[in-house]
Amino acid sequence: MTSQTYGALSSQEIEDLMDQGAIIGAKKENISPASLDLTISHEGYRVEGIFLPNMGEAVRDILKLIEVFPHDFGNPLEKDVTYLFLLNEKLSLPKDIYGYCNPKSTTGRNDVHVRVLADGVSRYDAVTPKGFHGEMWVAVTPKSFPIKLAEGIPLSQLRLFNKDTRLTEEECKDAFETHGFLWSPDGEKYSYEDITIRDNDGSIILTLDLSQDIAGYECRGPKKVLDFSKGAHSHDPTDFFERIHTDKKRIHLKKGSFYVLSSREFVRVPSDLACEMAPMDERSGEFRSHYAGFIDPGWGWGKTGEGKGRPLTLEVRPFDDIVMRHGQPIGKIKFERTTQIPKILYDLKTSNYLVQTGPKLSKHFKESV
Repeated sequence: MTSQTYGALSSQEIEDLMDQGAIIGAKKENISPASLDLTISHEGYRVEGIFLPNMGEAVRDILKLIEVFPHDFGNPLEKDVTYLFLLNEKLSLPKDIYGYCNPKSTTGRNDVHVRVLADGVSRYDAVTPKGFHGEMWVAVTPKSFPIKLAEGIPLSQLRLFNKDTRLTEEECKDAFETHGFLWSPDGEKYSYEDITIRDNDGSIILTLDLSQDIAGYECRGPKKVLDFSKGAHSHDPTDFFERIHTDKKRIHLKKGSFYVLSSREFVRVPSDLACEMAPMDERSGEFRSHYAGFIDPGWGWGKTGEGKGRPLTLEVRPFDDIVMRHGQPIGKIKFERTTQIPKILYDLKTSNYLVQTGPKLSKHFKESV
């Protein structure tokens, strides 16, 4: 396939920007197919609440105006308290490049709210306009249980662009048939016409899967501390989550509780496209259905396109008591072009989420439940 000119920057272009000094303080092992992990530094504070800088205002200058307390990394981050950490990575982007950030899946699956703040940018998770220069910080708020962090842990990922290339409805329809975006659990490819619920805005609606023996997980609450620094498979999931068994037809979600559920559809992201979770609107119900929302090129693609997709795990917080049924709309994705096919593809890297059928907790938990 030929290289593309516009879109999301690929892994090799991100590496080039690092070599050119446009991305400072990053490590090449933190590069993914179309994103770069952003890691927390040794500098962190407990703050009175999250905020946004005004245009031209450095985040560091705001810290002089509000009450802050330096964070001791030996202590956990308390539930429902906001902390602000300087990121190790700083940017001096070329004049034609801008960026957006998404929380890592490990934060979303553990109900940790993460927002990146950039100097002089009055938007969360935005590194704009083109040619941004400055520091980046990350605001972290554990919502279900306290967590413990350490310097160097990635909580968010940066995606860089030279143009918005999200697919239009017609482009999505054509690419859907060409690339096979969605597959059934039995390995059958869906056609565009099989997707009867649409917003006609270039997005694809995903539905809830309740067919698994374990339909999902409900958070137990703040009984223990989840230590992010301990690495993979280091915690007992039953200390934090309760398995949900249903009649495979419906599930009752309690207002304000946190759930880990799964899409019924298996999503496949081809090598020359990336994918982002988009917000669901109120027509689908009073709930939020994701907190981490980026899927790299090559997800469910296999080595050469032989893959038949993989379900997406969805983090759900209802704002009312609701009953959701198998096959009900619960998520929304949008595809966008990459400038080049990345040298790294998701299915060719090491990941905790390569084997996934049904809902899956974060990499911090032991597999057996």
